[in-house]
Amino acid sequence: MPVSRRSLLAAASAGVALSETARLTKASAQALEEPAIDQTVADLVERSAEANSALMRGEITKYYEVIPHTEDFTLMSPFGGKPTRASELTAERIEAMGRFFKNGTFEHELLQAYGCADMVVLAIIERPHVEVGGLPAQDWPLRVTLVYRREEAEWRLVHRHADPLVKGVSLEQAAALARGEAA
Repeated sequence: MPVSRRSLLAAASAGVALSETARLTKASAQALEEPAIDQTVADLVERSAEANSALMRGEITKYYEVIPHTEDFTLMSPFGGKPTRASELTAERIEAMGRFFKNGTFEHELLQAYGCADMVVLAIIERPHVEVGGLPAQDWPLRVTLVYRREEAEWRLVHRHADPLVKGVSLEQAAALARGEAA
């Protein structure tokens, strides 16, 4: 029975000892997949920037065209609170999200990328300058984690987590936020 890279990685992470044949198979699989994964990661970094640039201009339709979401998508908003699930993203809520952002520009910095055959994780610092929720335009740097999953031939966003802590906060400020108090 052939050994997939996913089963090898799962076995390794579970602490299962790998035979020499399995180790060689794992190394061969990684060598064959590496250029394809590198290209996939590069494509997803570029598409993420394109989609988020559109979102910062309020172009919600283009955002979803460039980055389709999975049916089990989760969003952990930079404003905190309960995570949002795909089923809660009604047409009205999506349209409201498009109106929430206006006249923005967008840049990002890739900190780290992790990829395998069916999943890519991007750790990014986003640096938009945008009007948000009727507030005047300002910088909104965010620490962001994006998780993409391949569904058949298409890569879809399965999870986005963002927070505004790029500049950091003190222990006291973090404690106040954890208690639900304004910092």
